[in-house]
Amino acid sequence: MPRSVNSVASRARRKKILKLTRGNFLARANVWTVAKNTYEKGLTYAYRDRKAKKRNFRALWIQRINAGTRQHGMTYSQFMGKLVSNNIELNRKVLADLAMNHPAAFEAIVKSLK
Repeated sequence: MPRSVNSVASRARRKKILKLTRGNFLARANVWTVAKNTYEKGLTYAYRDRKAKKRNFRALWIQRINAGTRQHGMTYSQFMGKLVSNNIELNRKVLADLAMNHPAAFEAIVKSLK
């Protein structure tokens, strides 16, 4: 009996990966083994960077809050400590947005803590 290999399904699998790697440079787009490795590595990076994105944004928010508080004679650490002790529950994302886009509102918060 001849060997059955289901080449239709195999070809479909390869075409799916090659379609996903379209736009890559040279062999990364059209050589099956290289494209497969590129695709898998890309998924790994995507997973890792979904976590890193959260860290990067938190760091950005902290820098913006720190810059805003220093304009009013206070450090980030002092500011956050006073927020907690006064039971003001604004997260860093909102505080950074206020510091960047609504400086008058941010100044009011800083003055209420002094």
